[in-house]
Amino acid sequence: MLELRESRYDRQERIWWWDQSKLSSSRVLVVGAGALGNEMVKNLCLVGVGQIDVVDMDLIEHSNLARCALFREEDEGQPKSHALVGRAASINPEVTLRAFACRVQELGSGWLRQYDLVIAGLDSREARLWVNAACRRLGKYWIDGAIEGLQGLVRVFGPGGACYECTLGEVDLAALSHRRSCAILSPAEIASGHTPTNATTASVVAGIEVQEAIKLLVDRPDLLALQGRVWRLEGESMMTTLIEYIEDPMCMAHDRVTEWADPPEAIESLAQACSALRTKSGGPVEAVYFTDDVLTIEPCALCGRGESLVGLRSVMPDGAARCANCGADRPVDSRSSLGLDDPLAVAPWAEWHWPRSELVGLRMSTGIVHMVLEGEA
Repeated sequence: MLELRESRYDRQERIWWWDQSKLSSSRVLVVGAGALGNEMVKNLCLVGVGQIDVVDMDLIEHSNLARCALFREEDEGQPKSHALVGRAASINPEVTLRAFACRVQELGSGWLRQYDLVIAGLDSREARLWVNAACRRLGKYWIDGAIEGLQGLVRVFGPGGACYECTLGEVDLAALSHRRSCAILSPAEIASGHTPTNATTASVVAGIEVQEAIKLLVDRPDLLALQGRVWRLEGESMMTTLIEYIEDPMCMAHDRVTEWADPPEAIESLAQACSALRTKSGGPVEAVYFTDDVLTIEPCALCGRGESLVGLRSVMPDGAARCANCGADRPVDSRSSLGLDDPLAVAPWAEWHWPRSELVGLRMSTGIVHMVLEGEA
C-alpha cells in the first residue's frame, strides 16, 4: 500500500494556532544580513514564509565567516545581501528571495508598504530610528534584535504603545542629534569599530525574533510576548529579564499616515506632481512636508568645484558636503518642508537624490494627505 507523503511543514502545522497558508502568502523585509540576518533568513525559509527580501549595504569580510552560517570563503568581498539570498535559496524552493545591496533608507518608507512585517538585525541607531519612524508612520509592526558578546536583546514595536525612539535617553538623543548636525559624513567619519559577537548568541536572538514574527504573520498578535517589551539575555550567567517600556506621549516618531493620494504616472517636478493632485482633489496643495531633511549642497565657496546637489539627507552621497578638491566644507541648506513658490518645487525631479519609494506629506485646506514619489536611489 502506497503511503501518502506528509507535508513539508507537517510538524509545525501540528501547533494548534499555526496557519501555513498565511505564512506562505506573507512578505517580510529583513534589514541586515550579518550574523542575525543569516539566522533570521534561515529560519524564515525553513518555516515557509512566501517572500523574503534582504537589504544590507556591507560587503562580506573574513571575520564574518565565523558568525554567519550561510557565508563561505568564496563569498568574501561580495555584498552580504546577495550572498545570503543566494545561499538561502537552496533551503526551501517554495520561498522567493530578493537582495538589495544598499542602506534601508535608500529603499524608502514607501517601499515598506508592501511588507507584512519588518525584522531587523542592525548595528546602527540611525538605521533603527529610520525603520522605527517608517513603520510607525505606516502602522506596521517591526522586530528589533541586537547582540554584543554573549548578551542579546529582542523587542517588538507595534502601531501603538512605546516605540524605539521612546526607549532612548537624553544622552542617546543628544549623540544622534550631533551626528545629524554634520551634514553628510564621509565613510571614515561614520566608522564605529567592531562589536564583539559570536554565532551562538546570534542564533538564540534571531530565533526569538522569528518566533515573534511568526505570531504576527499568522495574525495572532494576542500571542506576542514582547510587544512594548525588551527580552534581555545575559549569556555568561544565562539570566534573562523582561522589561516593559513606557510610551512617551510626546514622542515625535508617533505620526501616522491616515490619508493617501495617488501620484501622477510620470513626475517632472514636485510642482507638477502637486498640480496633478489638485486636479483630482479639487483643492490646491499649500506646502510639501518631507520624512527627512531635504538638503541643497552648493559648489565649494573656496575653489568653485563640485556640482549642485539636492535630495533627502538619508540618500545623499557619503562625503557630499565636503569639497573633494580642496577639502573645505561646501555650503549646505536644510529644510523639512517647502512651498510651491520655492525654486526647488520646479527643479527637475530627475536631478533629486531620492529613495526608490518615499512619502511626502501634502498640506491642503482639508488637512494633510500623503503621496508616494518614486526615485532612482
